[in-house]
Amino acid sequence: MFILPDLSYEFDALEPSIDAVTMEIHYSKHHQGYVDKLNTALKGHPDLLKKDVTELLRNLEDLPADIQTAVKNNGGGHANHSLFWTVISPDGGGAPKGNLSEALETRFKSLDDFKAEFETVALSHFGSGWVWLVVDNDGDLQVYSTANQDSPLIEDETPILTLDVWEHAYYLQYQNRRADYIKAFWKIVDWAEVARRFKETS
Repeated sequence: MFILPDLSYEFDALEPSIDAVTMEIHYSKHHQGYVDKLNTALKGHPDLLKKDVTELLRNLEDLPADIQTAVKNNGGGHANHSLFWTVISPDGGGAPKGNLSEALETRFKSLDDFKAEFETVALSHFGSGWVWLVVDNDGDLQVYSTANQDSPLIEDETPILTLDVWEHAYYLQYQNRRADYIKAFWKIVDWAEVARRFKETS
């Protein structure tokens, strides 16, 4: 069965960018809820419970029709949050280095231009969802958003950085000030982890 992954930091470690109460609720209630509902959806399918969530989402159309929506929503919620926790860190911030830095400059002209595009997408996304930096099927970097718990994995693309823009991710601390939440995000981005994920796509 799927389980909630351990965090590598305490709930208060990301303050002041993300407060401890938000982290605790987000992780132990919201993410746990997606894990529980994913396990429920796959009850009676022991072969699928043995698969990685990435494999399930990349092959969604091969699943039984009656569980595809539940796996898309809850498997997506599990996969998206699992990535999110790893690309933020109390030791984050700064700027990427090496191949990732070069790739961002090639694709977006500069790190600042990349951040500006990412922030524009995050601010303009209507309703609940996620903003992504992905490596697409051609090996190029792309920025876009998805609704609800939809994952780039469904399109067989590889996400390497994400920001949760559901209100539960920031509302206790930032209320309706999504722009402030997005700005604070850059202070905790773990660029070393993003670079590691990028390297794996090469």
